[in-house]
Amino acid sequence: MTQYRKWGWGLGVATISAVTAFGVASWQAHAAPSTPTPTVTAEQARVTDPKPVPEAAAGSGNDALTSGEVQKARTIALTPQLAANAEDVTGKAGPEYLSAEIDAEAGGRQAELYYYDYKSEKLVKQVVDLGAGKLVGSFSAAGMQPPASEQEARTALDLLLADPAGNGLKEAYRAATGKQLNGAEGLVPTAHIYTAKPADKGAGQCGKNRCVQLIVATDDGQFLSVSEFIIDLSGRTVARLK
Repeated sequence: MTQYRKWGWGLGVATISAVTAFGVASWQAHAAPSTPTPTVTAEQARVTDPKPVPEAAAGSGNDALTSGEVQKARTIALTPQLAANAEDVTGKAGPEYLSAEIDAEAGGRQAELYYYDYKSEKLVKQVVDLGAGKLVGSFSAAGMQPPASEQEARTALDLLLADPAGNGLKEAYRAATGKQLNGAEGLVPTAHIYTAKPADKGAGQCGKNRCVQLIVATDDGQFLSVSEFIIDLSGRTVARLK
């Protein structure tokens, strides 16, 4: 647009210029595409995955036993005599290892380790002083049945599958997966200790013997009903509850 160098042309020229300028500005405002106002996008918060803190070699006070302490305690607890005279659930020499925990009342780092001896049908408790590195107590008792180990759960499943009663499990697996069961492959067993009730038939020895009831799942998470079966790990028999 022409620049006017003289401002004395009067009101008419000024008015015409103002109207012209307004019209051009108005046309530009409507005709030109609007430019979006830039915005600041907040950076999304990111969650980091910190590296796991390495486990301490040993705990303190009444802290839970570390994996290193458990391994050390098991080495000390399994004396030559216990290893030679006891049997595990598979019939091999040495007792069945069940669990280990800190003795909170001992006032030091003492571990209590629990085993089951299938030869004598007794629970064995070994107490290890981790600081001194020696066995400080050994106890055994019949009729005590703490929770089952993973090896006991797998053995119970093998006994069930080898028994005619296991045909029901095989049928349940085929119905759930559409596949034939190939041994224990594809099954995840969990064992719960079973103690006989007065009305039980075929499982009256459970409590004196070590017996379990199984929960069995497929490896893709489907549960198979086998709760009516009691597996006697001591007598290596299977009974159906009635």
